[in-house]
Amino acid sequence: MIGQVPLSYYLLLSAILFAIGAGGVLIRRNVIIVLMCVEMMMNAVNLTFIAFSRYLDSTTGQIFVFMIMAVAAVEVAVGLALLVELNRHKDSVNINDFNSLKG
Repeated sequence: MIGQVPLSYYLLLSAILFAIGAGGVLIRRNVIIVLMCVEMMMNAVNLTFIAFSRYLDSTTGQIFVFMIMAVAAVEVAVGLALLVELNRHKDSVNINDFNSLKG
């Protein structure tokens, strides 16, 4: 197995990506950036599933990744639609401006 990257490298990269995404969700106030950070967190989980799937010679992790990608596509579509609608009413993409569901 010369030239193969160890599993721990993939897990470390995935943990770093997940931490960056979680930090972005907690710190940033721009809704678009928060949605991008959530996507980064989901991609970190996808990387973990693919790494374990490859390590265990199983396709189960790859099936989970396809399901997560489908959910991510729906999340982006719904999230951006809500963001466009909220932006029409408030003229802002700051999370603090969206603290209530009242018109």
